[in-house]
Amino acid sequence: MIKHVLSGSLVALIAFFCQSSLVGQEKLPVWNQWRGPQRNGLIEGRAWPTTLDEKVLKRTWRVELPPSYSGPVVSESAVFVTGTENKEFEVVYALDRRNGKELWKAKWLGAMTVPFFAASNGSWIRSTPAFDGKSLFVAGMRDVLVSLNAQTGEQQWRVDFVEQLKTPLPAFGFASSPLLDGEWLYVQAGSSFMKLDKHTGQIVWRVLKDDGGMMGSAFSSPVVATLAGKRQILVQTRQKLAGVDPENGDVLWEQEVPSFRGMNILTPVPVGDGVFTSSYQNKSWLFGVSKSDEKFACAETWSNNAQGYMSTPVVINDHAYMHLQNQRFTCIDLRTGERKWTSAPFGKYCSMVAHNDLILALDERGLLLLLRANPREIELLDERKVSDDEAWAHIAVSGEDVIVRELNAVSVFRWKADGE
Repeated sequence: MIKHVLSGSLVALIAFFCQSSLVGQEKLPVWNQWRGPQRNGLIEGRAWPTTLDEKVLKRTWRVELPPSYSGPVVSESAVFVTGTENKEFEVVYALDRRNGKELWKAKWLGAMTVPFFAASNGSWIRSTPAFDGKSLFVAGMRDVLVSLNAQTGEQQWRVDFVEQLKTPLPAFGFASSPLLDGEWLYVQAGSSFMKLDKHTGQIVWRVLKDDGGMMGSAFSSPVVATLAGKRQILVQTRQKLAGVDPENGDVLWEQEVPSFRGMNILTPVPVGDGVFTSSYQNKSWLFGVSKSDEKFACAETWSNNAQGYMSTPVVINDHAYMHLQNQRFTCIDLRTGERKWTSAPFGKYCSMVAHNDLILALDERGLLLLLRANPREIELLDERKVSDDEAWAHIAVSGEDVIVRELNAVSVFRWKADGE
């Protein structure tokens, strides 16, 4: 009732001061998309502690949810998570960042079953949403993209690529995470790579078309980079790597990436004028991109025997720290391709976020590792069990908050400041 009496400006002013006093700062950092603000797993901010002790990294809240593989997205005031409910509906939750209280929930019919050999852990929603400050863009398994009002959860538009483009339903679902770039969205869906108007969902252009189905469902996610002086979008399909002009969709260059059953899963990693990638049961490569007479070319700079799986590496001081198919970590000198060291086995999968020379790595067993980026040897500073459930979703770090999307819950931990 009070809200209706007060003027809009006064309500906004009160909300601002309440938010500031509750979180102890005027503006909190966000984690707005796959692999964070720069889409590279690297964040800024105050220094992390060098321990994961419960007195230093304390759980502030935990909320049980339907299962999901999607990573959490974090605004200044909310944590957005997805789930698959009763193997029938896809759901999106906005939870209060301070206490986990549900702010809104949106849902739609949309579940599907992936092929039997990939379904051992379930057929839950996979793609990590993208957030632009006002809207949340969520990819559903049945090749749909939905725009939601981030304040209310109201649906703003919806694109069903199977229905609109008459393409096959992707066998593994919509797994690639949408890329936001200004007024545009870029997605690997509809048996292709597309640019959409983020305000309407209208398709602007569509390239890199494939046959869809079993071999056309993209696992990787696109990323923006400037190579050979040209701003472009790096796209890794099930078969190849490509650079695409964001303005008109021209494919500037292409490079085959060998893989077992098209398991090209890593997000391409730009390195200078090159791109690092690795694929299942194959190798790791650095491909160099050059330009001559207005034409772009791509060629292998080096390769080694490190076999990637699902974990995209973080790059610190020209070294890639990567978790491999054989469950081991490795450090690769990106200048030469030399493997500096390889660790003992850990879990099957690790999502990683780095700040300065520290790396937080969450494996699928719910074990959180704190590593120091050291090209001479693996340096494990601490480890801690943060979930009794599996944790396949990408970890998110925003300010002092560490957000862990367990398979059936989401937990928020907070670094304790000195003297707090």
